[in-house]
Amino acid sequence: MTSKGQGTYNVVVIGAGSAGLVTAAGTAGLGGRVALIEKGPMGGDCLNTGCVPSKSLIASARLMQAQRDAHRVGLRDHEPDWNFHEVMDSMRARRARIAPNDSQERFESLGVDVFRGAARFTSPHEVEVVGLDGELLETLKAEHIVISAGSAPAAPPIEGLAEAGYFTNETIFDDMQEHPRRLAVLGGGPIGCELGQAFARLKAVVTIFEHGPRLLSKEDEETSALLERVLEREGVTLKTGCEVRRAERRGEAITLIYDEDGHEKQYDVDTVLVAAGRRSDFSPLVLEKAGVETDEGGHLKLNSHLQTTVPHIFAAGDAAGPFRFTHMADHQARVVVENILKRSFPTGLGNLLLASADHDNVPWCTYTDPEVATLALTEQMAQSRGLDYDTYRVELAHLDRAVTEGATEGFAKVLTRRGSGEILGVTIVAPGAGELLAPFALAKKNGLGLDAMAGLVLPYPTLAEMVRKLGDEYRRTKLTPMVEKAFRWAFGRGADGKVQDA
Repeated sequence: MTSKGQGTYNVVVIGAGSAGLVTAAGTAGLGGRVALIEKGPMGGDCLNTGCVPSKSLIASARLMQAQRDAHRVGLRDHEPDWNFHEVMDSMRARRARIAPNDSQERFESLGVDVFRGAARFTSPHEVEVVGLDGELLETLKAEHIVISAGSAPAAPPIEGLAEAGYFTNETIFDDMQEHPRRLAVLGGGPIGCELGQAFARLKAVVTIFEHGPRLLSKEDEETSALLERVLEREGVTLKTGCEVRRAERRGEAITLIYDEDGHEKQYDVDTVLVAAGRRSDFSPLVLEKAGVETDEGGHLKLNSHLQTTVPHIFAAGDAAGPFRFTHMADHQARVVVENILKRSFPTGLGNLLLASADHDNVPWCTYTDPEVATLALTEQMAQSRGLDYDTYRVELAHLDRAVTEGATEGFAKVLTRRGSGEILGVTIVAPGAGELLAPFALAKKNGLGLDAMAGLVLPYPTLAEMVRKLGDEYRRTKLTPMVEKAFRWAFGRGADGKVQDA
């Protein structure tokens, strides 16, 4: 056995977030010798500051709102008895239950050599591990290297914001010690909408500032409009189409100075949450020492196999882009593991059979209430690409289960290629929309058209019946005048619907 850090590894993985962990576990499980470098907490953003804590907090806030909306099912509305610190402690406790899955101990038990420190290239096949004080801890040699260094919140260039103080998703779940009475959320994307709604349900006075004309700009306008109505009904103030220019700390308050409709205005809050997107910073890696190139925007140059400009150096997860989702990090890591395995065969034939990342069937979900789930293309994306498409739609109010649950606000919409059942994209706005997207993702990935959905037998009553109903909507379009005439002839009825003489 070669000692830890000595010899040459099959793979050195930089970053122990979702992509790095899947790459390390997958390669080690196939018999590879793997080193994993992480300078921060194991599990990366998803476990520590992203998906896990945010969805835990959202779950608490959703149950609180259900008590306030009990009239929907014939009960009396009730303000829940709750404590801010207990809610936050519960969120952290639920996160702690998941943490062992990503721990250093677990991965070392899988045969992965874990090194704690920052990584930097010294050559195409060598990576140094550096301590927080800049001390050189190890120099690792590898046949393959995977960059899965993640991303970080991007702070907008607002004068005085750093001095006034603000939270991001990386700090709010652990550093927020007191209940935010007045919270400003800078950014109306998924993170801003999710946490804005959650904190509003936790009795904060929430205002979302979005420089664009609407929330969730990646979604269709009707989706944004529906979510905006819900948020405003729950007391969230929306300031779209305005730009925050300055921030000033005035005692316990923070004054935001912003432009709205050509006028400068002020707004006082106690707490600011920045949710204005994310970025990757590769400068600490010293990529030039390895010959890895980036484009003008600072993104890694990658081919479809997730190889950088140096073929034995790959990237996955947020570092690879373009979709910064945990599930895409997992998918890309699996592609990288497969490709490294193929490249490792001595014949060299594996280089001709490398797998490609699937960026055409990507689902995503914003975990507001109702959730907003999308697969591949929205209608506005299809229009921007000049695609000819048909639209099939089911309102949530037409599903019996939604009626029985008292939750009828939402819809499901499928885009198909014009004149066919080929699925181009799906949007679902509903409770549990992320779960409801699964059969569409399976169908699209495997080339099943919307017509196949009509033949499904599903439990009644469920929200999943929308799948079959959308298939039925497609089949109705195939009832051409000629087909209808043939059916009437078969049933012995005329065009007026009356039974004809035999």
